[in-house]
Amino acid sequence: MNPSARLPTRGLLRASWQAWWAQDFRPVGPLWLRLAWTLVFCLACAVVFTVLGFALFASGEGAWRNLSGWVYWYGINLRISLCIGLMIHLLHEVSARLIGRARLRNLGRLGRGIYFAVIPQVGVLIGGPVGLWWGTGEWRPFISFGDGNLVAAGLLMTVLTGGLAWLFFSAKARQIQAERQAAEAALRLLQGQIEPHFLFNSLANVVSLIEVEPARARALLESFIAYLRASLSGLRQADRTLADELTLVSTYLDVLGHRMSERLQIKIDVPEAQRHWPLPALLLQPLVENAIHHGLEPKIEGGTVQISSQVAGSRWLLRVDDDGMGLDTPNQRPGTGTALANIRQRLLQQMDGDASLTVEALPGGGVRSQLDLPCPVLPTH
Repeated sequence: MNPSARLPTRGLLRASWQAWWAQDFRPVGPLWLRLAWTLVFCLACAVVFTVLGFALFASGEGAWRNLSGWVYWYGINLRISLCIGLMIHLLHEVSARLIGRARLRNLGRLGRGIYFAVIPQVGVLIGGPVGLWWGTGEWRPFISFGDGNLVAAGLLMTVLTGGLAWLFFSAKARQIQAERQAAEAALRLLQGQIEPHFLFNSLANVVSLIEVEPARARALLESFIAYLRASLSGLRQADRTLADELTLVSTYLDVLGHRMSERLQIKIDVPEAQRHWPLPALLLQPLVENAIHHGLEPKIEGGTVQISSQVAGSRWLLRVDDDGMGLDTPNQRPGTGTALANIRQRLLQQMDGDASLTVEALPGGGVRSQLDLPCPVLPTH
């Protein structure tokens, strides 16, 4: 199932609302959720317009206490707001499909200003008369060309509101972009931190083997250097693939293989074509590390870690299975959950909420960690 089809989490709701409010052409969450924000905004606009209407035009004693009047005018304003809001939403979706979100994101200040000046005003000019007809039964255009002063006033109002919309949404987009960059920088700092137990254990094993088995000590040290090189290169590369992640995992497992020996068995079942699919850095390795640290190392006889990749419809499923201690067992090592929380936060930021991480116990023992991602759209030649 597409994770976006499930009830959204609090983090997804917050990220989706911020993206909708900023209008930065990076929608977060499913279409129905973005449409829900538009409906909520229309409800709020109807309240504002109703209050303004009563403030400007209500007269007579008790006019503000006339509940039927409030309901009547709120109903009209709600219909108008819905027609305008949904029309603007539709224009945004159509333009994103025709022009492309990537191109819209790359618009300069002038192009962005024109876009946010034109789209809302077209939505008002089309949706406004429809809303008036729905609310009052009369078909009237928003701008009448019979009076030159009214036309000039209407055009001036169009330019002013379009300019204000551009300034507001541009500022919000910069704010959201800055927050995303700060979050990504913080996450990359977390990625760059090697687990202390892994670092100390590896170096301690090298020291203990130097005098008694120098050949094994050298091999372990070379494997550890290869792991560090692969890990640091992952932080510097913007475009990573599953093959890059498997290389990182392989170097990590090579280091552990020197210490766990026959207690650690590895199986990798990944089709060759999928190895070249793009994948954000350091999503897979922490899951393998968790499987070994919490599942296999505490188990006297060790066990097997299996990495698999498969496609289910439009979804890409990456799994890390182990036959270790399982979940909530007495001898399981305690964990803070930082690694899993980090992965979920990165999925939310980089996949716009259209991805998930689940961890569940396997029927025969052990644990399955599954990344549910959208299948990448690959360029055609």
